Amino acid sequence: MSDNAQVTDEQLINWIKSRRSIGNLDIPAPTHTQIKAAIECAATAPDHKKLKPWRFIVTEGNARHQLGRAFLAAAEAKAVREGETLSEKTQQKTYNMPLRAPVIITVVTKMQDHKKVPPFEQMLSAGAAVQNLILALKAQGFSTVWRTGLLCNEPAVKEYFGVAEDDYVTAFVYTGTSPCDKPVRKPMDIEPLLRFE
Repeated sequence: MSDNAQVTDEQLINWIKSRRSIGNLDIPAPTHTQIKAAIECAATAPDHKKLKPWRFIVTEGNARHQLGRAFLAAAEAKAVREGETLSEKTQQKTYNMPLRAPVIITVVTKMQDHKKVPPFEQMLSAGAAVQNLILALKAQGFSTVWRTGLLCNEPAVKEYFGVAEDDYVTAFVYTGTSPCDKPVRKPMDIEPLLRFE
């Protein structure tokens, strides 16, 4: 989006509607300055009583391999609990998951005790922060995909990020540049989703 052009309401709405999740991403990745700008936008999410119930952890470069080891440890522990054994192919795939993008921004909750703000509100605030983050990265020319998966709140992953037992990993925002054109979104019929009273 141009800094100089006046954006109409319709253009902005169409721009938001054009957002797509892109699975495999490449360099260039956002700079630390661009990431901080996106997180400033994320932090404007609706936040009852200004509790800031979210935190952002940026994983890049060789740290992605450390995260891969945490994913693998989580997968192996989960398999043992379920009486299963991971194949070598599954082990390698799990370890390589963080390598699908040059940068991963992990959004975790930091729940606060407050009699007027129940945990579900704080979780919704974290989700709103993720959406703001994704749109702010898109505005700077980057593609993203919001991933979670069965391992995101396994003990080994939560321990890796320092997430408390009662908190959650809510998103791995894989971030970078798409090597291909983004697919065009088909028109959406919102009528079954909507009711006016």
